[in-house]
Amino acid sequence: MNDVLTQPRPIRLKGRSFLALALTPDLPFEDWLVRLDDLAARSAGFFLRRPVVLDVTDLAIDREQLRELVNQLSSRNVRVMGVEGARPSMLAPDLPPAMTDGRPAGDIEPPAAASKEEAVVALKGKEDADTVVPVELPSVKAAPSLMVSEPVRSGQSIFYPDGDVTIVGSVASGAEIIAGGSIHVYGTLRGRALAGTMGHSSARIFCRKLEAELIAIDGYYKTAEDLEQDLHGQSVQIWLEGETIRTDTLG
Repeated sequence: MNDVLTQPRPIRLKGRSFLALALTPDLPFEDWLVRLDDLAARSAGFFLRRPVVLDVTDLAIDREQLRELVNQLSSRNVRVMGVEGARPSMLAPDLPPAMTDGRPAGDIEPPAAASKEEAVVALKGKEDADTVVPVELPSVKAAPSLMVSEPVRSGQSIFYPDGDVTIVGSVASGAEIIAGGSIHVYGTLRGRALAGTMGHSSARIFCRKLEAELIAIDGYYKTAEDLEQDLHGQSVQIWLEGETIRTDTLG
């Protein structure tokens, strides 16, 4: 009896996936870091509390150059959780671990027509820190989508990598929407909107009134200073042509 009571409990090991931002630097690093600083300066808090994977595939660098780049990013409060595409000779115990098999867009499969899926919206605000709101989606035949029927306040983030996000309201300055598909905002878009984050270059951003701090599609971005001033306050759609972000008014 005592042997049963004193037997140690087994350690539970679980697999779990998380959404991370992939940074793909190019040489020379000094110039790339200047562009990164410009992005961070024009979109305050963009890298705050955001996990980052550093993709160095096909970069002709050695371990010391990789270590210096990681240190430069750390000094900018960019936390590198792993390195993708690094040769074994580039890695060391004091560097972030190697990461492989990042899920490409082609591996995303829509649910069956009769199934239901639960989406988790992480709202990380000053008063809503670590609050998790489950949202049940109806059965779908095409790509799944998430509808948020209230405004998104400053400091909050909505992550939905599996499809489109629709906001029935406005997105405040300092708020953030991240979607694997397109983003629809039936109000004013003042915060950041990142569409097509899982490699969907055909994703679009629609909003009733454009006042965004930053918009991005499939990793290509524009900040408020880069957007055409005559579109400020207008109903617009935003899409990607090649590596160029295009914008136009609706209607």
